[in-house]
Amino acid sequence: MILSIESSCDDSAISITEIATNKLLFHKKISQELEHSVYGGVVPELAARLHAEALPKILEQCEPYFKDLKAVAVTSTPGLAVTLVEGVTMAKAISIALDIPLIGVNHLVGHIYSLFIEKEAVFPLTVLLVSGGHTQVMEVKSLTEIKTVAKSMDDSFGESFDKVAKMMGLGYPGGPLIQELAKDGDRLKYNFTVPLHQSPLIAFSYSGLKNAVRLAVEEAGEEKQNYKDIAASFEHIATKHLTMKLKKYFKTVQPKTFAIVGGASANLYLRGEIEKLLEPHKAKLLLSELQYCSDNAAMIGRVAVEMYKEQMFTSLDELDIAPRSIL
Repeated sequence: MILSIESSCDDSAISITEIATNKLLFHKKISQELEHSVYGGVVPELAARLHAEALPKILEQCEPYFKDLKAVAVTSTPGLAVTLVEGVTMAKAISIALDIPLIGVNHLVGHIYSLFIEKEAVFPLTVLLVSGGHTQVMEVKSLTEIKTVAKSMDDSFGESFDKVAKMMGLGYPGGPLIQELAKDGDRLKYNFTVPLHQSPLIAFSYSGLKNAVRLAVEEAGEEKQNYKDIAASFEHIATKHLTMKLKKYFKTVQPKTFAIVGGASANLYLRGEIEKLLEPHKAKLLLSELQYCSDNAAMIGRVAVEMYKEQMFTSLDELDIAPRSIL
Protein backbone atom coordinates (compact mmCIF):
# COMPACT_ATOMS: atom_id res chain seq x y z
CA MET A 1 0.00 0.00 0.00
CA ILE A 2 1.00 3.63 -0.45
CA LEU A 3 0.16 6.43 1.96
CA SER A 4 -0.35 9.76 0.15
CA ILE A 5 -0.52 13.30 1.50
CA GLU A 6 -2.05 16.41 -0.09
CA SER A 7 -1.52 19.91 1.34
CA SER A 8 -0.93 22.14 -1.68
CA CYS A 9 -3.54 24.74 -0.70
CA ASP A 10 -6.45 24.65 1.77
CA ASP A 11 -7.38 20.96 1.89
CA SER A 12 -5.65 18.57 4.30
CA ALA A 13 -5.95 15.04 2.94
CA ILE A 14 -4.40 11.59 3.36
CA SER A 15 -5.18 8.39 1.47
CA ILE A 16 -4.13 4.74 1.44
CA THR A 17 -4.07 3.06 -1.99
CA GLU A 18 -3.46 -0.63 -2.70
CA ILE A 19 -0.72 -1.02 -5.29
CA ALA A 20 -1.90 -4.26 -6.91
CA THR A 21 -5.53 -3.22 -7.46
CA ASN A 22 -5.59 0.63 -7.37
CA LYS A 23 -8.22 0.22 -4.65
CA LEU A 24 -8.72 3.22 -2.38
CA LEU A 25 -8.66 1.73 1.11
CA PHE A 26 -8.75 4.97 3.10
CA HIS A 27 -9.33 8.60 2.24
CA LYS A 28 -10.06 11.53 4.48
CA LYS A 29 -10.01 15.24 3.73
CA ILE A 30 -10.46 18.15 6.11
CA SER A 31 -11.46 21.34 4.29
CA GLN A 32 -10.53 24.81 5.49
CA GLU A 33 -13.22 26.60 3.49
CA LEU A 34 -15.08 27.87 6.56
CA GLU A 35 -11.96 29.43 8.11
CA HIS A 36 -10.94 31.18 4.89
CA SER A 37 -14.42 32.27 3.81
CA VAL A 38 -14.38 35.28 6.15
CA TYR A 39 -11.36 36.61 4.23
CA GLY A 40 -12.80 35.95 0.76
CA GLY A 41 -9.88 33.71 -0.18
CA VAL A 42 -7.07 31.53 1.12
CA VAL A 43 -4.73 33.08 3.70
CA PRO A 44 -1.47 31.07 3.33
CA GLU A 45 -0.21 31.39 6.90
CA LEU A 46 -3.60 30.39 8.32
CA ALA A 47 -3.74 27.46 5.90
CA ALA A 48 -0.33 26.25 7.07
CA ARG A 49 -1.38 26.35 10.75
CA LEU A 50 -4.57 24.43 9.97
CA HIS A 51 -2.61 21.78 8.05
CA ALA A 52 -0.30 21.39 11.06
CA GLU A 53 -3.37 20.60 13.17
CA ALA A 54 -5.35 18.48 10.73
CA LEU A 55 -2.75 16.23 9.08
CA PRO A 56 -1.57 14.54 12.32
CA LYS A 57 -5.20 13.87 13.30
CA ILE A 58 -5.86 12.12 9.98
CA LEU A 59 -2.55 10.24 10.15
CA GLU A 60 -3.54 8.70 13.49
CA GLN A 61 -6.41 6.93 11.71
CA CYS A 62 -3.95 5.39 9.22
CA GLU A 63 -1.84 3.58 11.83
CA PRO A 64 -3.43 0.15 11.18
CA TYR A 65 -2.06 0.32 7.61
CA PHE A 66 1.53 1.22 8.57
CA LYS A 67 2.83 -2.37 8.51
CA ASP A 68 1.72 -2.79 4.88
CA LEU A 69 3.10 0.47 3.48
CA LYS A 70 5.63 0.20 0.66
CA ALA A 71 6.05 3.96 0.09
CA VAL A 72 4.85 7.39 1.16
CA ALA A 73 3.82 9.92 -1.50
CA VAL A 74 3.26 13.65 -1.16
CA THR A 75 2.36 16.65 -3.29
CA SER A 76 5.58 18.61 -3.64
CA THR A 77 4.65 20.95 -6.51
CA PRO A 78 2.93 23.29 -7.38
CA GLY A 79 1.09 25.04 -4.55
CA LEU A 80 1.52 27.45 -1.67
CA ALA A 81 5.05 27.15 -0.27
CA VAL A 82 4.00 27.31 3.39
CA THR A 83 1.36 24.59 2.97
CA LEU A 84 3.41 22.28 0.74
CA VAL A 85 6.08 22.25 3.47
CA GLU A 86 3.61 20.79 5.98
CA GLY A 87 2.91 17.74 3.82
CA VAL A 88 6.51 17.23 2.67
CA THR A 89 7.81 17.42 6.25
CA MET A 90 5.29 14.79 7.36
CA ALA A 91 6.15 12.54 4.41
CA LYS A 92 9.85 12.70 5.19
CA ALA A 93 9.20 11.83 8.84
CA ILE A 94 7.09 8.81 7.82
CA SER A 95 9.76 7.71 5.34
CA ILE A 96 12.43 7.75 8.04
CA ALA A 97 10.26 6.19 10.75
CA LEU A 98 8.98 3.30 8.61
CA ASP A 99 12.09 3.01 6.39
CA ILE A 100 10.08 3.26 3.15
CA PRO A 101 10.84 5.28 -0.01
CA LEU A 102 9.49 8.73 -0.83
CA ILE A 103 7.53 9.69 -3.94
CA GLY A 104 7.19 13.37 -4.79
CA VAL A 105 4.06 13.99 -6.88
CA ASN A 106 3.19 16.88 -9.19
CA HIS A 107 -0.24 18.14 -8.16
CA LEU A 108 -1.29 18.75 -11.78
CA VAL A 109 -0.53 15.15 -12.72
CA GLY A 110 -2.64 14.21 -9.72
CA HIS A 111 -5.61 16.02 -11.25
CA ILE A 112 -5.15 14.05 -14.48
CA TYR A 113 -5.16 10.80 -12.53
CA SER A 114 -8.29 11.84 -10.62
CA LEU A 115 -10.00 10.40 -13.70
CA PHE A 116 -8.64 6.95 -12.86
CA ILE A 117 -9.17 6.51 -9.11
CA GLU A 118 -9.83 2.79 -8.60
CA LYS A 119 -9.57 2.33 -12.39
CA GLU A 120 -6.95 1.57 -15.00
CA ALA A 121 -5.52 4.63 -16.75
CA VAL A 122 -6.49 5.19 -20.39
CA PHE A 123 -4.23 7.17 -22.74
CA PRO A 124 -3.80 9.11 -24.96
CA LEU A 125 -6.19 11.94 -24.13
CA THR A 126 -6.53 15.68 -24.38
CA VAL A 127 -7.04 17.29 -20.97
CA LEU A 128 -8.48 20.65 -19.96
CA LEU A 129 -7.33 21.48 -16.44
CA VAL A 130 -9.39 24.21 -14.77
CA SER A 131 -8.71 25.06 -11.15
CA GLY A 132 -8.10 27.96 -8.81
CA GLY A 133 -4.48 28.16 -9.88
CA HIS A 134 -4.38 26.80 -13.41
CA THR A 135 -6.14 26.84 -16.76
CA GLN A 136 -4.32 24.78 -19.36
CA VAL A 137 -4.79 22.25 -22.14
CA MET A 138 -2.49 19.21 -22.20
CA GLU A 139 -1.86 16.32 -24.54
CA VAL A 140 -1.27 13.31 -22.32
CA LYS A 141 0.26 10.15 -23.78
CA SER A 142 1.46 8.55 -20.55
CA LEU A 143 2.61 9.28 -17.00
CA THR A 144 5.83 10.83 -18.29
CA GLU A 145 4.65 12.18 -21.67
CA ILE A 146 2.59 15.28 -20.92
CA LYS A 147 2.74 18.35 -23.13
CA THR A 148 1.04 21.65 -22.32
CA VAL A 149 -0.33 23.19 -25.52
CA ALA A 150 -2.25 26.17 -24.09
CA LYS A 151 -2.40 28.01 -20.78
CA SER A 152 -3.66 31.16 -19.11
CA MET A 153 -1.77 34.40 -19.58
CA ASP A 154 -3.02 35.74 -16.23
CA ASP A 155 -5.93 34.67 -13.98
CA SER A 156 -7.21 31.11 -14.09
CA PHE A 157 -10.79 30.04 -14.80
CA GLY A 158 -11.38 29.00 -11.18
CA GLU A 159 -9.64 32.05 -9.75
CA SER A 160 -11.90 34.36 -11.74
CA PHE A 161 -14.97 32.72 -10.16
CA ASP A 162 -13.48 33.27 -6.69
CA LYS A 163 -12.72 36.92 -7.42
CA VAL A 164 -16.13 37.64 -8.92
CA ALA A 165 -17.79 36.04 -5.90
CA LYS A 166 -15.67 38.25 -3.64
CA MET A 167 -16.75 41.36 -5.60
CA MET A 168 -20.36 40.40 -4.90
CA GLY A 169 -19.68 39.70 -1.24
CA LEU A 170 -20.71 36.06 -1.63
CA GLY A 171 -17.83 34.41 0.19
CA TYR A 172 -15.35 31.64 -0.63
CA PRO A 173 -14.98 29.36 -2.56
CA GLY A 174 -16.61 31.24 -5.40
CA GLY A 175 -17.26 28.49 -7.92
CA PRO A 176 -20.29 26.83 -6.29
CA LEU A 177 -21.68 30.21 -5.18
CA ILE A 178 -21.58 31.74 -8.66
CA GLN A 179 -22.99 28.56 -10.19
CA GLU A 180 -25.96 28.62 -7.80
CA LEU A 181 -26.60 32.34 -8.31
CA ALA A 182 -26.40 31.97 -12.09
CA LYS A 183 -29.21 29.40 -12.20
CA ASP A 184 -31.85 32.13 -11.98
CA GLY A 185 -30.03 34.69 -14.09
CA ASP A 186 -30.14 35.81 -17.72
CA ARG A 187 -26.94 34.66 -19.43
CA LEU A 188 -27.35 37.25 -22.18
CA LYS A 189 -28.25 40.25 -20.01
CA TYR A 190 -24.68 41.54 -19.78
CA ASN A 191 -22.81 41.52 -23.07
CA PHE A 192 -19.33 41.00 -21.67
CA THR A 193 -16.57 40.72 -24.28
CA VAL A 194 -15.15 37.24 -24.81
CA PRO A 195 -11.44 37.46 -23.92
CA LEU A 196 -8.96 37.17 -26.82
CA HIS A 197 -11.83 36.53 -29.25
CA GLN A 198 -9.95 38.26 -32.08
CA SER A 199 -6.55 36.85 -31.18
CA PRO A 200 -5.13 33.92 -33.16
CA LEU A 201 -3.42 32.71 -29.99
CA ILE A 202 -4.65 29.51 -28.41
CA ALA A 203 -4.35 30.82 -24.87
CA PHE A 204 -6.58 32.01 -22.04
CA SER A 205 -7.01 35.28 -20.16
CA TYR A 206 -9.51 36.31 -17.49
CA SER A 207 -8.18 39.63 -16.19
CA GLY A 208 -10.19 41.74 -18.67
CA LEU A 209 -13.43 39.86 -18.07
CA LYS A 210 -12.92 40.14 -14.34
CA ASN A 211 -12.56 43.91 -14.64
CA ALA A 212 -15.71 44.18 -16.79
CA VAL A 213 -17.64 42.25 -14.15
CA ARG A 214 -16.29 44.55 -11.43
CA LEU A 215 -17.68 47.57 -13.25
CA ALA A 216 -21.04 45.84 -13.72
CA VAL A 217 -21.20 44.99 -10.01
CA GLU A 218 -20.42 48.59 -9.06
CA GLU A 219 -23.26 49.84 -11.30
CA ALA A 220 -25.75 47.14 -10.24
CA GLY A 221 -26.58 48.55 -6.84
CA GLU A 222 -28.16 46.17 -4.35
CA GLU A 223 -30.78 44.64 -6.65
CA LYS A 224 -30.53 40.84 -6.24
CA GLN A 225 -31.72 40.09 -9.78
CA ASN A 226 -28.86 42.19 -11.16
CA TYR A 227 -26.37 39.97 -9.32
CA LYS A 228 -28.05 36.84 -10.69
CA ASP A 229 -27.81 38.20 -14.23
CA ILE A 230 -24.18 39.24 -13.76
CA ALA A 231 -23.30 35.80 -12.39
CA ALA A 232 -25.07 34.04 -15.28
CA SER A 233 -23.52 36.31 -17.93
CA PHE A 234 -20.06 35.94 -16.40
CA GLU A 235 -20.31 32.14 -16.22
CA HIS A 236 -21.50 32.09 -19.84
CA ILE A 237 -18.65 34.26 -21.19
CA ALA A 238 -15.96 32.63 -19.03
CA THR A 239 -17.01 29.25 -20.43
CA LYS A 240 -17.47 30.53 -23.98
CA HIS A 241 -13.85 31.77 -23.89
CA LEU A 242 -12.71 28.20 -23.17
CA THR A 243 -14.91 26.59 -25.82
CA MET A 244 -13.93 29.13 -28.51
CA LYS A 245 -10.23 28.50 -27.97
CA LEU A 246 -10.76 24.73 -27.84
CA LYS A 247 -12.74 24.90 -31.08
CA LYS A 248 -9.79 26.70 -32.69
CA TYR A 249 -7.39 24.06 -31.31
CA PHE A 250 -9.56 21.22 -32.61
CA LYS A 251 -9.07 22.54 -36.17
CA THR A 252 -5.50 21.27 -35.97
CA VAL A 253 -5.81 18.43 -33.45
CA GLN A 254 -8.82 16.14 -33.73
CA PRO A 255 -9.98 15.11 -30.23
CA LYS A 256 -10.69 11.42 -29.64
CA THR A 257 -10.79 11.26 -25.85
CA PHE A 258 -11.18 14.55 -23.99
CA ALA A 259 -11.17 15.12 -20.23
CA ILE A 260 -11.92 18.01 -17.88
CA VAL A 261 -10.14 17.94 -14.51
CA GLY A 262 -9.48 20.27 -11.59
CA GLY A 263 -11.69 21.88 -8.98
CA ALA A 264 -13.58 24.03 -11.51
CA SER A 265 -14.39 20.97 -13.63
CA ALA A 266 -17.28 20.43 -11.21
CA ASN A 267 -19.06 23.38 -12.86
CA LEU A 268 -22.14 21.88 -14.51
CA TYR A 269 -22.54 24.61 -17.12
CA LEU A 270 -18.94 24.08 -18.27
CA ARG A 271 -19.51 20.31 -18.49
CA GLY A 272 -22.61 20.83 -20.61
CA GLU A 273 -20.94 23.27 -23.02
CA ILE A 274 -17.92 20.99 -23.48
CA GLU A 275 -20.27 18.09 -24.27
CA LYS A 276 -21.87 20.20 -27.03
CA LEU A 277 -18.44 21.16 -28.37
CA LEU A 278 -17.36 17.51 -28.63
CA GLU A 279 -20.52 16.23 -30.35
CA PRO A 280 -19.45 16.98 -33.96
CA HIS A 281 -16.12 15.26 -33.29
CA LYS A 282 -17.75 12.18 -31.74
CA ALA A 283 -15.11 12.40 -29.03
CA LYS A 284 -15.45 10.60 -25.71
CA LEU A 285 -15.66 12.83 -22.63
CA LEU A 286 -14.03 11.73 -19.37
CA LEU A 287 -14.93 13.41 -16.07
CA SER A 288 -13.76 12.86 -12.52
CA GLU A 289 -16.33 12.00 -9.89
CA LEU A 290 -17.46 15.26 -8.29
CA GLN A 291 -15.88 14.31 -4.95
CA TYR A 292 -12.47 14.03 -6.65
CA CYS A 293 -12.56 17.24 -8.72
CA SER A 294 -11.17 19.42 -5.95
CA ASP A 295 -7.80 18.79 -4.29
CA ASN A 296 -7.59 15.37 -2.64
CA ALA A 297 -5.09 12.70 -1.62
CA ALA A 298 -6.83 9.91 -3.54
CA MET A 299 -5.61 11.36 -6.85
CA ILE A 300 -2.09 11.72 -5.45
CA GLY A 301 -2.21 8.09 -4.40
CA ARG A 302 -3.35 7.02 -7.86
CA VAL A 303 -0.33 8.73 -9.46
CA ALA A 304 1.93 7.30 -6.78
CA VAL A 305 0.95 3.73 -7.66
CA GLU A 306 2.17 4.29 -11.24
CA MET A 307 5.34 6.01 -10.03
CA TYR A 308 6.01 3.18 -7.59
CA LYS A 309 5.79 0.61 -10.38
CA GLU A 310 8.32 2.66 -12.35
CA GLN A 311 10.56 3.04 -9.26
CA MET A 312 10.27 6.82 -9.50
CA PHE A 313 11.45 7.54 -5.95
CA THR A 314 12.93 10.71 -4.48
CA SER A 315 15.63 10.80 -1.83
CA LEU A 316 15.17 12.72 1.40
CA ASP A 317 17.72 15.31 0.29
CA GLU A 318 16.21 15.73 -3.17
CA LEU A 319 12.56 16.04 -2.17
CA ASP A 320 11.82 19.73 -1.91
CA ILE A 321 8.89 21.99 -2.70
CA ALA A 322 8.51 23.89 -5.98
CA PRO A 323 5.57 26.30 -5.57
CA ARG A 324 5.38 27.47 -9.19
CA SER A 325 6.22 24.31 -11.11
CA ILE A 326 4.13 23.67 -14.24
CA LEU A 327 3.84 20.88 -16.77
